[in-house]
This record gives sequence, structure tokens and C-alpha cells, in this order.
Amino acid sequence: MVRTATCTLVFCLTGFVSIQSPSTAAGQAGGAWTVLLDGKSLTGWNVVGDANWTVADGAVQADKGSGFLVTPASYRDFQITLEFWVSEDANSGVFLRCSDPKAITQVNAYEVNIFDKRPDQSYRTGGIVDVAKPASVIQTGGKWNTYDISAKGSQLTVVLNGAKVVDVKDTKHVDGPIALQYGAGTVRFRNVRIRQL
Repeated sequence: MVRTATCTLVFCLTGFVSIQSPSTAAGQAGGAWTVLLDGKSLTGWNVVGDANWTVADGAVQADKGSGFLVTPASYRDFQITLEFWVSEDANSGVFLRCSDPKAITQVNAYEVNIFDKRPDQSYRTGGIVDVAKPASVIQTGGKWNTYDISAKGSQLTVVLNGAKVVDVKDTKHVDGPIALQYGAGTVRFRNVRIRQL
């Protein structure tokens, strides 16, 4: 009798673990990837400012004016990956959790910088302006580069060309749209995708 009860308990617990495991694994894996920028059009982005964004060779590009491409949707906990090409004199960035999508600054959003020649090198390419300096200096001018950026709660992580350059906690901005900046030089973006965490 005791043995039967023990076996029943073991089977019940095993069944419970089996039922729980897939949902836990799915939660850890994150959501499915969504393509935000396919390199064929600017569909799905709001244009702010007067940068001359055009689409060519599977990428969006600007080389005059100033401004942003902004997602209509807001994001809280996410991972975004993208490729960027910049001239050596370029000033650009990826802005996260923008609280005012019509007047974006490094004060009302997190700016993951793309600015190799920034006068104050503290927050050059790879850093989050006024939040975290990049752990290493990586030159990005004149070639395609990759960003893999995660924001989960207060945890912000930036991986540039496979090297983790920022891993920091900050609570200033909770959610908001994502914006791609054009400030100077020549800037190209392609293969922009996102998933919820």
C-alpha cells in the first residue's frame, strides 16, 4: 500500500515536471524574431527630421540632413540585432525606449552610440551615452558591423561585432519606440530584427 502510494506520487511529480518544463524553456528562449527593416522599403517606420533616407542594395542609407527612423510600436524587454555601415566621419546611433518619439535625444532615450570620432571618447561607438562607456575601442568606419542589443528590465547589454562592450543596470527609461539615427557622414542599416524577451 505504501509502495503504491509512493509510486503514484512519483508518477504525479514526474508528470508535473514534464508539463512545466516546456513552458519554462519557451519563456527562457524569448519570442520569435520579427524583421523590422528588410532593406526593400521604409514601410513600418516613421520618419522624423529631414535626413534623406533612401533604400539601395538591401539597406537604408542617409548622407544629408539629420533625423531618425522610428518604430511605431513601443518595446520594453527585447533583443534587437542589426548591421550598420558608416563612413569614418559618421555620427549615428540606435536609440532605445524613446519616451518622446517626435523629439528624440540621449536624455529621453538610451543612445547606443555609433560615433568613432566622438570628441569625448568616453561614450564612443559601443557605449550608451551618459550611462556606460564601452569596455573596448572598436573602429567601425568603412565596413559592415553588427550590434546585438538586449534590454530586459534594468539590464542593458550591448555586443558589438561579437564583443560584449556594455553590461549595465539602469532604470531611467522603461519602454518606448526604437529609433535609428542619422547625424553626419554616410550611414547604412540593414537586417534589423527584434524579439520580445
